[in-house]
Amino acid sequence: MHRDDDAEIIAAARVGFLDEAADMLQQFEQALLVMETAPDDSENLNAAFRAAHTIKGTAGLFGCDAVVVFTHEVETLLEGLRSGELPVTEAISAALLEGLDQMAVLLDEVRTGATDAGVAERSRVLGQHLRQLYSAGAAPASSAAGPSGHADAVSAAAPVITTTRATTTTIAATAWHLSLRFGPDALRNGLDPLAFIRYLGSLGTLTGCQVLADELPALASLDAETCHLGFELRLQTEAGYDEIERVFEFAVDDCSVQILPPDADGDAFEQLLQLRCGDDAPAYEALLAVWQALGMTMGQLDHEAAPSLAEPATLAEAEASALANAIAPAIAPANASPVDERRAATDRRAGRDRRAPAEARFVKVRADKLDHLIDLIGELVIAGSGAQMVANQEGSALFLEATQRVSELVQATRDGALALRMVPVGETFSRFQRVVRDTSKQLGKDIEFVVTGGDTELDKSMVELIADPLMHLVRNSLDHGIELPAERLAAGKSATGRLALTACHEGGSIVIEVSDDGKGLRRERILAKAIERGLLPEGATPSDAEVWQLIFAPGFSTADKVTDLSGRGVGMDVVKRNIEALRGQISLTSHEGRGTHTQIRLPLTLAMIDGFLTLVGGVHYVLPLAVVSECIAVPRECVNAPARTCGTFDLRGEVLPYIDLALFYGVVPGAEDAPTDPQRRSLVVVRDGAVRVGLVVDRLMGEHQTVIKPLAGIFRHLKALAGSTILGSGDVALVLDMQGLMTAALKASHLPRHTVAIPA
Repeated sequence: MHRDDDAEIIAAARVGFLDEAADMLQQFEQALLVMETAPDDSENLNAAFRAAHTIKGTAGLFGCDAVVVFTHEVETLLEGLRSGELPVTEAISAALLEGLDQMAVLLDEVRTGATDAGVAERSRVLGQHLRQLYSAGAAPASSAAGPSGHADAVSAAAPVITTTRATTTTIAATAWHLSLRFGPDALRNGLDPLAFIRYLGSLGTLTGCQVLADELPALASLDAETCHLGFELRLQTEAGYDEIERVFEFAVDDCSVQILPPDADGDAFEQLLQLRCGDDAPAYEALLAVWQALGMTMGQLDHEAAPSLAEPATLAEAEASALANAIAPAIAPANASPVDERRAATDRRAGRDRRAPAEARFVKVRADKLDHLIDLIGELVIAGSGAQMVANQEGSALFLEATQRVSELVQATRDGALALRMVPVGETFSRFQRVVRDTSKQLGKDIEFVVTGGDTELDKSMVELIADPLMHLVRNSLDHGIELPAERLAAGKSATGRLALTACHEGGSIVIEVSDDGKGLRRERILAKAIERGLLPEGATPSDAEVWQLIFAPGFSTADKVTDLSGRGVGMDVVKRNIEALRGQISLTSHEGRGTHTQIRLPLTLAMIDGFLTLVGGVHYVLPLAVVSECIAVPRECVNAPARTCGTFDLRGEVLPYIDLALFYGVVPGAEDAPTDPQRRSLVVVRDGAVRVGLVVDRLMGEHQTVIKPLAGIFRHLKALAGSTILGSGDVALVLDMQGLMTAALKASHLPRHTVAIPA
């Protein structure tokens, strides 16, 4: 039973690791792309290194050896860039991006549990390429370091400890000594001491390991979640001080780590004895015995200098002085706290990124748990509406006041819960930087990619769904829109093309725009192709807006040839269908020779909205409150006009179209649910983007918190409906889709299409 519980815990932790690794890969990619344009940005290089190191370190904890070994090669090349040994070149940037892709593939293998020999071979070949790039760039610097090429690096990473004492220690030439003491809460905080030791093996060879269990309590008082272990290790490696120290970067709060370099002498070891044992003579002798068991020759170490309980003060002062002056860069003072040790380590890493990690400011929550919370709050909103209705019926002032207070709290809770699902669209935009980089190089084009409004927030579920449509639009601009440098220069343009992604809030919607300054769409070619395919009759003279909408027809393409990126006529119809499935709309404008502009308009959320409730023919309809501009009595021209679905009216000198919802939805005049006295009806003026239109309704019911429920498939044929909602009375109300409503109404009427400027 306990074994099953442990397996579940490990599986859950593994999922968390993979999620974190995905975030780190995204940060890594962003940093690499910035590195190409700003190679001297040390903060960005630090961010790239930190992301790769986080993936490697966490993968080591879970025994993902393939990820660890390959990421180590990537990390080594990054360290060369950070230290200034290597310059940022196009070849190195390309290799690091290839390494990023390979890391993603290896992590996918961890996720699926399947392994592929081809992936392993790719890791080997690419790892060798990364090593060659490092060796080629670092050769001039390493030649000055001596035959080994590592002497100066080791000396710089871990300063040589000098002392006037005659005591010396004979140590293997490249053997580092590590003294580890894990804190009591290390296990509770998710650390596995053995994982750190196993990972050290990837840096070299562990020639000795002694476990210190002298703090282990009796079995009766043993707490299985408390760590009582310490380790003394000998590591044969060519790695430098910083690289060894970074192994324990994640455990800095739960582990005291002391590292002595290969050239540390007996004085340094004696100071380490003082740090670990203080004035405890038996512990002092026991630790000496452990070191001797590791094969270290301590014969010349002055044993008589071992601490005596009779003279602690003098010895403590002497050791403290030596500790401060001689080996401060190597080991921390005896009374140093984990915070002090971390600060000292930070000081040693001059130039390293010292910004607090973003993860420290966030709490990760499973998406399905958040969705469940939203569903529960939706039901709470419906129940609150029911209580409000009962309070109105009862007529009790106290009851009304209490329900009003509850309603306000429910609304605040709803807004807070919805805000949790809102994420910046910049997270989606950032992934296109890599697409633009790779595609522009593939096509031989020079493109400037500009992102504006990346902090604009949108419902997370919608962010994920618009990624593919945006990807298709971006690739179309790259492939068909922006010309080659020579063509642009011949046309009097800059050789560098411009592709822009923009997001902003407008009313109750978010507007996302993709624009380029390329050659634009050729109107006559599109028109000829549409007539050829039978989409338009011969001799048709559609408006520009109608011509541009033709490219959204299934299978429509004017490309001269099919490429790896586009040209098969598959995609734009899917883009439109996906956007409309989100209750959004897409429109396109283009000017030949100047570029193309595509606009996507989406609702802020798919879950809950503030609505405006109306009654038409005995059926409740909800309008998004954000689009309601004003409510007026039905104008005289609407009342006196013959029964028709659509018409126009005069609103303070401005001619606007209107839609009679009762006639639109087929309410027969004279029927039981027919509209009431026309003089008592109302007209709601709504604005959707730049378009304004009036909706004639029977009765205004006021504001209503609306929980949108999707319609079942059997009702998909109904026109201009975004979903349904449940009222407090238990009745069903229909949520209107404004864009679909206007489009469908105009198609059913004889109004000229230019009356309302909307796409087909």
